[in-house]
Amino acid sequence: MAFGLLIARLVIGLAMAGHGAQKLFGWFGGYGPTGTGGFFANLGWRPGVPFAVAAGLAEFGGGVLTALGLLGPVGPALVIMVMIVAGIAVHGAKGFWQANGGYELNAVYAAGALVLALAGPGAYSIDAVVGFSALSDPLRVWVTVAIAVVLALANVAVRRPVQAASTPGA
Repeated sequence: MAFGLLIARLVIGLAMAGHGAQKLFGWFGGYGPTGTGGFFANLGWRPGVPFAVAAGLAEFGGGVLTALGLLGPVGPALVIMVMIVAGIAVHGAKGFWQANGGYELNAVYAAGALVLALAGPGAYSIDAVVGFSALSDPLRVWVTVAIAVVLALANVAVRRPVQAASTPGA
């Protein structure tokens, strides 16, 4: 079980950290804060750059914490948070399947992160090595995840989507 958790943490955590690195540093084919900020502004988060940096920090930080097994459910909760936002704001209108631009991948990342939050980081984690278990009881895990969900929904709520220009006489 501990080895399985390690593999899942590394795959989900490092992939998510890579997504954050795309936004923060322009690595792995990403556009960095400025390019990603323009995309975010078009989605309704203005100014776009601070929102892009915040998303990048949540993805990168959540991914690294998850991969390392550090601070219990905090990393997975950050992953859940950004996947909810992306699933709703970017992919939601396109349906479920990723082939159509849908939220399938967001759902898989969020579900995997929830499993990791609930299972805990396992024996092969920094938390296990240093004996950190302050956030490991089920109530604290669920509260951490609930906070992430509320923050995600608040983030979606502050969007100001660009209104399509209406044509006179239409």
